Amino acid sequence: MAALDGMDHYNRGETREPASPSMNTASERTDAQSAVTVIGLGEMGFALAGAFLDGGHPTTVWNRTSERADPLVARGAERSATVHDAVAASPLVVVSVKGNATARAVLESSGDALSGRSVLNLTDGTSAEARAVAEWVRDQGVQYLHGQIMTIAPGIGGAETVIFYGGSHAVFNHFHPTLQLIGGRGTLISADPGVPALYGMAVHGTMWGALNGFLHAAALLSSEGIEVKRFLDDAGPSVAALLASFPMIADEVDRGEYATPYGALQHHRPSVEDLVRESGARNIDVAFPGYTLGLVNKAVEDGHANDSYSRLIEHFRKQ
Repeated sequence: MAALDGMDHYNRGETREPASPSMNTASERTDAQSAVTVIGLGEMGFALAGAFLDGGHPTTVWNRTSERADPLVARGAERSATVHDAVAASPLVVVSVKGNATARAVLESSGDALSGRSVLNLTDGTSAEARAVAEWVRDQGVQYLHGQIMTIAPGIGGAETVIFYGGSHAVFNHFHPTLQLIGGRGTLISADPGVPALYGMAVHGTMWGALNGFLHAAALLSSEGIEVKRFLDDAGPSVAALLASFPMIADEVDRGEYATPYGALQHHRPSVEDLVRESGARNIDVAFPGYTLGLVNKAVEDGHANDSYSRLIEHFRKQ
């Protein structure tokens, strides 16, 4: 419940964004060449720093293992020996480390250098963890923006690369030209810094479910000697229709209304039963379709035979 309480706290707007000196002086107005500091040079942090350099920004870097910065220094980056000096070097401090506990610890080690800076935390973690870092940063009188990157490192800087942002509108708007350098489809989706993590998990959860379903299908087809690519060529419209159904499912979930005259759960059940039996006969894993059959059976037994598939949201909510 702490995460939900935190979301409600932000949604009510009970805290004001701390003032940022770097945004309140004419001499430090939005500038496409403003300095950026990148804390953490793992695979993603290294790519972020490279994108800022490619965009012509003075870029300062810090990493626990200093040698990791060598290629970036060769390209023009400044290497700081301490977190304090790295943070002090730029109005925008970008953090990309392993875990939000580490992100907070690194920021804490910067001491008074953090004053007047803006923090963009691109560290993966849960929504509650993002909110906890945001709360600490804001308690220091510093503005905070959280970002969830929806690509692997080679995609950083792409015009179609999606990054979900949450937190300070002022930081997002002020540094928007800079942020465009790391992802052309960056969007501020909420004043709540925890929401980007939820968006990211929702995309990933959908992705893994779809990938697992597709690989199970591929195993089934391969057992008959059917090329999976040929299947996609022939069944493309049917597969595309699945994605096209998402808005309808989303609307049903949002409204909490599941009754449907067509495609009800009782009509899904025979097809799922067939898939389970076919998989077993071909020595293909039955646990994956069997899980689906269990969900459908339970919903039908509970009196929801005439509801759409979206009714199964109630299973996942575990209320």
